[in-house]
Amino acid sequence: MLSRLFAPKVKVSAHCDLPCGVYDPAQARIEAESVKAVQDKMQANDDPQFQTRAIVIKEQRAELAKHHVSVLWSDYFKPPHFESYPQLHQLVNDTLKALSAAKGSSDPATGQKALDLIAEIDRIFWETKKA
Repeated sequence: MLSRLFAPKVKVSAHCDLPCGVYDPAQARIEAESVKAVQDKMQANDDPQFQTRAIVIKEQRAELAKHHVSVLWSDYFKPPHFESYPQLHQLVNDTLKALSAAKGSSDPATGQKALDLIAEIDRIFWETKKA
């Protein structure tokens, strides 16, 4: 009896988790910009306490950026996108690896590489939104 009471009355479907508009590579970009900004600040400050706090923040932000890229890959991009952009799988993989490298480095060049790759994902994302 309870199963009938709580059974869905209407079935709905969507090509993603929610109707489009909830995904945006800007989330990954903002977190990656924070990673690079922390790396820049680390270069200018050798205080051990500052360095420790900066590492924690940088690692958290890098993980958040990786999460946002992973969500785009697993939840937004669909087979037709991968057909139109065959480099997309490799691009996402390279971006995740770059974010891991930035997470473990104080060199701003690693943060910039991640930002450059996220910019390419962003370009593709907005092209797919036009289609």
